[in-house]
Amino acid sequence: MGLLDQCQALFNSSSLYGVLGISKEATDAEIRRSYYKVSLTVHPDRAPEDLQATEKFQVLGKLYAVLSDKEQRAVYDEQGLVDEESDSLQQDRCWEEYWRLLFPKITLQDIQEFERKYKGTEEERQDVMQLYLQHQGDMDAIMASALCCTQEDEPRITALIQSAIQAGELTAYPSFIQESTRKKKARKQKADEERQEAEEMQREMGLDDSDDSLVMMLKQKQKSREQNFNSFLSDLEAKYSKKGGKAKAGGKGKK
Repeated sequence: MGLLDQCQALFNSSSLYGVLGISKEATDAEIRRSYYKVSLTVHPDRAPEDLQATEKFQVLGKLYAVLSDKEQRAVYDEQGLVDEESDSLQQDRCWEEYWRLLFPKITLQDIQEFERKYKGTEEERQDVMQLYLQHQGDMDAIMASALCCTQEDEPRITALIQSAIQAGELTAYPSFIQESTRKKKARKQKADEERQEAEEMQREMGLDDSDDSLVMMLKQKQKSREQNFNSFLSDLEAKYSKKGGKAKAGGKGKK
């Protein structure tokens, strides 16, 4: 089965750009960032419940190898074809090693510094707007996906979205403007429970705030209710990567 057929079978899209959720006009930095974020959702170590995770991860590696090569990308853009015989798509390649070379580990200090510089910026505003469009106003999904956000940030994020709606930049989705008090309370309760559980786990494992301890703790948190926290850290890695680029979002979502 060729790469395009694999994309269709595993991601329900035969478009290399469609799998990454970006347009054909995407820059190299946007392709890199999108590849990173999508690959994290199916990384074998982060999605143990997905029986096809390894296969999906490998296909994404091949996809990025094509789009990151100027000549191969040009052929694909012009003819819609992929050179299955190219060296970059060789079957015995270790795609996890390839991924790690692209995205080296960052430190906890890097993450904290990024958070300090990111909050309150136009970049954050654009990212939140993009999440609002992507999830059609569902605050559960928005808060689970937003970078550098805890429950304490929800009033700020809500106000940011409301301002964008009033300015005509966003559509007023019913799921946002008509969200019930009950749902808001349930979200807060879940966040409180997850924070307490994380603190408990850290105490039980005898971990401190050092980088190695943080990594060890994250490796223990593989269940679905803990994956949002992993995604939070992973998105920070994508944004902080020296070779990565900033995502751009506007009033319209990417197709």
